[in-house]
Amino acid sequence: MGPHPGEAHDTTVAGRLNRLRAGVLGANDGIVSTAGLVVGVAGATTATGPIATAGVAGLVAGAVSMALGEYVSVSSQRDSERALLDKERAELAQFPEQEFQELAALYEAKGLSPATALQVARELTARDAFAAHADVELHLDPDELTSPWQAAVASAVAFTAGSLLPLAAILLPPPGARVAVVFAVVIVALAATGYLSARLGGARAGRAVARLVLGGAAGMAVTYGIGTLAGGVLH
Repeated sequence: MGPHPGEAHDTTVAGRLNRLRAGVLGANDGIVSTAGLVVGVAGATTATGPIATAGVAGLVAGAVSMALGEYVSVSSQRDSERALLDKERAELAQFPEQEFQELAALYEAKGLSPATALQVARELTARDAFAAHADVELHLDPDELTSPWQAAVASAVAFTAGSLLPLAAILLPPPGARVAVVFAVVIVALAATGYLSARLGGARAGRAVARLVLGGAAGMAVTYGIGTLAGGVLH
């Protein structure tokens, strides 16, 4: 009787792959945003202090923003899942026979014969009717709902890991080579993350890599140009 959500719960292999892909994309966000920031500042000044300050500030602000956004998003998802589970629990208490027939129909829709579907529904209902309905009807495990805190921490860690790459690339080389090194390092990193995210998502790697590399290069070029213009005006 309850509604069917569009996606299965992420305790499946596909769900774990989606979480891994989300981590790769979070790292990619850290690479692109921090690289654009430090390259822009490097266009305005060669002083290490302002570049490092901007990079660290961007890293912290981005990680906090990513974590907060993920926490709010997953909390909303968790609230929706709990509401669905509460509704299903109430329906089982009020309409046990109708829910039993619905469970049998769901198994029949999966390809079982009517007699086998009834037997499966009968055995699962005897063991744990609520768990059976949550699994087959809602695709949820009541004991394994997504944790907003885990999602928030994972998002922040992924963003931070990505941000450290351009930050190190801008601070370690000598001033004259900083921007070139960042461009080279970021392009390679974007190609790698683009390839990995495409493979995890089952998409064509070539297009994903090209979009990321061209987009990242264009973004850094724009921020570097703006930084250079701003630096010229301020000086």
